[in-house]
Amino acid sequence: MTTVVYKQIAEDLRARIRRGELAPGDDVPTEAELAQTWRTSRGPIRNALAELRQEGLIETGRGRPARVTPRKPHQAVDVSIPFTRWAREIGAQPGARTQEVALRKVDAEKATLLEVPEGTPVVDVLRLRSLDGRPAMLERLTFLGDVGRALFDTDLDTVSITEYLESRGHRSFAVEHEIDAVAADAVDARLLGVAVGSPILRLRRISHDGAGRVFEASDDRYLPDVIRFTVTASGRSRAGDAYVRPLRAL
Repeated sequence: MTTVVYKQIAEDLRARIRRGELAPGDDVPTEAELAQTWRTSRGPIRNALAELRQEGLIETGRGRPARVTPRKPHQAVDVSIPFTRWAREIGAQPGARTQEVALRKVDAEKATLLEVPEGTPVVDVLRLRSLDGRPAMLERLTFLGDVGRALFDTDLDTVSITEYLESRGHRSFAVEHEIDAVAADAVDARLLGVAVGSPILRLRRISHDGAGRVFEASDDRYLPDVIRFTVTASGRSRAGDAYVRPLRAL
């Protein structure tokens, strides 16, 4: 019965947030108020608030009521969808300002990611992406030369690179994602409008073609106050190594 009650409370608050009855920045009713309204103890109330906090709908702090969080677009990372298409699907206007498109020889780090010898020709792209005119993400893309050369034939400020390359016969059939947090470097700070050293979210992507060849390695930097990542797990790993990996030996 307790489980049913806390689910009902969570769904009621969730619906009020979606309808705008509880707007971003508004205080959520206190535990005492919710307990009185629902004629229950504080246990189910706390469970309901914890569920909403996990979903990113509310935030809590010591000494003050729970508060509705500012809305952030959600981007799923367990599926591959171009930024441009994703932005339009959520009703936002995507934008792009290309900073660099360059043909150069790959360094050792990227050569390892692309599984090619160091010095192999590659095309690097640095592009700032926006949502409704607001900076949201900085793309650092590296393509094998035979793929990336196609990018010199179009205006990268006006296209989805993923969709454009697909139209040129370069389609990704398997994509690997890895998320972490990094400190903003000087380039991130200048283009995203944050201080050097500020925490930002990084999504690294490795794309494979139909033959299994790696043809793209990307390093995308997202502003955490603009975009939220979501993951839907389709199952469980007995060891957990499919989901969480330590960066170094403990």
